[in-house]
Amino acid sequence: MTEAIIAIEKLSKHYIDGNGCKLEILKGIDYEFRKSESVSIVGSSGSGKSTLLNLLGGLDRPTSGDVRFLGGNINDFSSDTLSDWRNRHIGFIFQAHHLMPDFSALENVMIPAMIAGSSRQQLTGRAERLLDQVGLLDRASHKPSQLSGGEQQRVAIARALINAPSLILADEPTGNLDNKTGEAVGNLLQNICRERQTTLIIVTHNTGLAVSMDCRLRLFDGKLSGFQNG
Repeated sequence: MTEAIIAIEKLSKHYIDGNGCKLEILKGIDYEFRKSESVSIVGSSGSGKSTLLNLLGGLDRPTSGDVRFLGGNINDFSSDTLSDWRNRHIGFIFQAHHLMPDFSALENVMIPAMIAGSSRQQLTGRAERLLDQVGLLDRASHKPSQLSGGEQQRVAIARALINAPSLILADEPTGNLDNKTGEAVGNLLQNICRERQTTLIIVTHNTGLAVSMDCRLRLFDGKLSGFQNG
C-alpha cells in the first residue's frame, strides 16, 4: 500500500459564536492521504471544507487531534518551523488568485522560492519552464491586470509548484471561472500533479472536477465519507 503523505487523527475543530455557543465544524476525523494521489472533497457551503484544508496546510490549528506529515506531527511545530514547512512542502491554490498586482507573471511565480532563500537569477529558468508548462511563457512579462481569469489561475498553479512541493492544496480553484475555462484549468492541474507525482487535494463544488479525482470524499456533519457521482 502506498505510504500516507499526510494523515489526520481524531481531528476536531470548533468555534465559539457571539452568543457563547459552541459550533462544531469537524468532529474527530481520521483519514490518510496517500502519496501521488488526487483527492476531491465536496460538501455544502459551511460544511468545513476550507477549514479542513487550512488545518492540513498548517494555516490553522485544530481544537484537538493531530495532523501528521510523513509521520511528524505539525501541531508540534513552532510558528517559524511551521512557516518554513508550508513554504517548502505545500503549494496553495485558492479561488481568488492572490497574485501580486505590481509584479509580472514570472515574478509572481518566483515569490515562494525567493521567500525560501533562492535568488532571482537561480529561479528565472525554473519559473519560465513552469509558465511554459501552463502555456503562459509568452505572457511572462504581463501583470495580473493584463491576464484573463483563467490565465491568472494558471499563473497561480505555476506559483504553487515553484518549490516542487509534496502536496498541493486547492480551495475551489475553478470557482471563479466559466465552465469551459474551469474544466481546462482543472485538467491542467491534475495532469501536472500526476506527471510530478504530487499529491493533490481539491475542495470543490464542481461535481465534474470532483469525480475525476482518484479518490472522492464528502464532508457532512463534521465527518468524511466516500463520495460517488449520482
